Amino acid sequence: MTMLNRDQVTARLKQLPSLPSAVSELLASFSNEDVDVEQIARQIARDQGLTARVLRVANSSFYGLQSKIGTINEAVVVLGFRAVRSMVMAVSMNGAFRVDQCHGFDAMAYLRHGVGVGLAARSLAPLANQNAELAFTGGLLHDIGQLVLASNFSTQYAVALEYRKKHDCPLVVAERDILGLDHAEVGGLLAEAWRFPDSLHQAVAHHHAPAGALANSLANVVHVADAFAHAMGFANFNDEMMMAIDRTAWERLGLDGDKCRKAIAEIEHCFEETCQILRS
Repeated sequence: MTMLNRDQVTARLKQLPSLPSAVSELLASFSNEDVDVEQIARQIARDQGLTARVLRVANSSFYGLQSKIGTINEAVVVLGFRAVRSMVMAVSMNGAFRVDQCHGFDAMAYLRHGVGVGLAARSLAPLANQNAELAFTGGLLHDIGQLVLASNFSTQYAVALEYRKKHDCPLVVAERDILGLDHAEVGGLLAEAWRFPDSLHQAVAHHHAPAGALANSLANVVHVADAFAHAMGFANFNDEMMMAIDRTAWERLGLDGDKCRKAIAEIEHCFEETCQILRS
């Protein structure tokens, strides 16, 4: 089978539909907080499906509010713009890809793993002086390169998935052996094409190799959160082996037993409901 290269992936990414204008503006706002929040809220509100899903997240135990939120504007006032931005990213990005034609790709397992990583990253974020909502978004989207491969190169990716199972190896090893590149590299290309802010770009592109990222990079948080999710059984595959934690990332976060237990508790508290909301 012919391996893929960066030029092939980049060419295919150019054929993807454009992101909704509200989502594009929200992505840009990660790098520029001086935005017209009311205008973006109005754009979100025009998309009824997106609005309904965001409000379900806002009214879940994830945020633990005493009174019900009924509009996007109200969500911005009560939860803050950053939290609403994170919700929109969460419910819109992963739904942009059709993966049903890729044999062996489990979309539900993918979602559950992303939620586990997002929740752990949200808890670990303060250790790296990262915004918690940005960290949740980074955790949820860290494997988005898998969606690109499963939806745009489904036949080749199915072979890689079967290779992983047959050889009992990490997914990134199977991807490199069969495709010539892995989902982190592909995710990085998508992050460039869709103009992700640098923090999210690094989290997606370097979550398997955080030592190559900046010392205060969100990639460190997402990498360790990824390992936590694996340890708790929230992996993409039932038979997937435990993930080793990069020593550099661990030391950068200054982790200890109490901080680890807090992150695990964060996952356990909101995991099932968050999965239910994001897949509905």
